[in-house]
Amino acid sequence: MKKKIKYEDETIKLGKTVRDFLPSPEEIVLNSKTTRVTINLNEASLKVFKKEASRLKVPYQKLLRTIVDLYAQHHLM
Repeated sequence: MKKKIKYEDETIKLGKTVRDFLPSPEEIVLNSKTTRVTINLNEASLKVFKKEASRLKVPYQKLLRTIVDLYAQHHLM
């Protein structure tokens, strides 16, 4: 038989308050202006992107756009 838990009245020790680090919904929305471009990619590279996009269940164009955007953001800072 399991040992019974005995509950007592005692003060609750609260943890440290964490600053809200999540971006606002306005910052998350990806409604930025886009421009259509044509790009020639190596077949092997495109196959990798399509496979990864399929695994993530997103269109491969969106995956490529996100990668390019992240690369540009990194080099703008």
